[in-house]
Amino acid sequence: MIINWYPGHMAKARRLIEANLKVIDVVIELVDARIPMSSTNPMIASLIGQKPSVVVMNKADLADPDMVKEWVQYYKEQGRIVLPLNSKDGKGVKQLVALVRKLAEPKLAHWRARGLKNRSVRTMILGIPNVGKSTLINKLARRSAAKTADKPGETKGKQWVHIGDQLDLLDTPGVLWPKLENQVSAYRLAATGAISDTVFDMETVITQLIEELSQFYADELLARFKLDALGAAPLETIEAIGRKRGCIVSGGVVDMEKTYKLILKEYREGKIGLISLDRCGEACGGGES
Repeated sequence: MIINWYPGHMAKARRLIEANLKVIDVVIELVDARIPMSSTNPMIASLIGQKPSVVVMNKADLADPDMVKEWVQYYKEQGRIVLPLNSKDGKGVKQLVALVRKLAEPKLAHWRARGLKNRSVRTMILGIPNVGKSTLINKLARRSAAKTADKPGETKGKQWVHIGDQLDLLDTPGVLWPKLENQVSAYRLAATGAISDTVFDMETVITQLIEELSQFYADELLARFKLDALGAAPLETIEAIGRKRGCIVSGGVVDMEKTYKLILKEYREGKIGLISLDRCGEACGGGES
């Protein structure tokens, strides 16, 4: 499966970010807590340079809490400031605002020394599509400031959102790298919804998803789909799930396409369990977790 997704609007988004970074005090880099490494855009580091930044691990409510802790430790060891967050219920949002203000303080002190005492902190959220930028902005602003959708790349153009208390936030469209050379990351991005369902092979993605869940989250998989045992191969497990859920067509054959979509939906909604696909492993200084 080769996923190579870089629509024209992504190139435009990068130019938009580059044009506006000069007025930004603090960058908020949003990643998916279930796949922190896979959802880290390699271009962002080169774009922001030495500008103060905070890594926000969004959707932490859907991720394996043990893995979240390991990734937080990993980022800290890399000298990064990191915050797990759930933008849907707002857990962690107040801490994020406090962090942004703290990071911006040296810049604000500079402006105050020049007589500009009421300048707002200017921040920008960067991340790949469908990682929760609009939902986070809406929580910060406490209103539907940015249009939200489940389709990757839905937020268009740019808009400043006044958060209040001298904090302004620039929303930007998601940016995805031009070539997904790591196909493991590509599959994980597809599984979590960062890549449109129309550009990848559903069978391949679900087969790999079930393979990983069978290895690391077998109990959750068995419990959710009321299976007696996992199949010898992922497709056997998928077929068993289809039968359990009544995804049957004429002749008693399992409707595999319907089963793929069912599994994907339940994974994305966290119904199978709290699951992380990116495991800290060697990146965190140890073996595979």
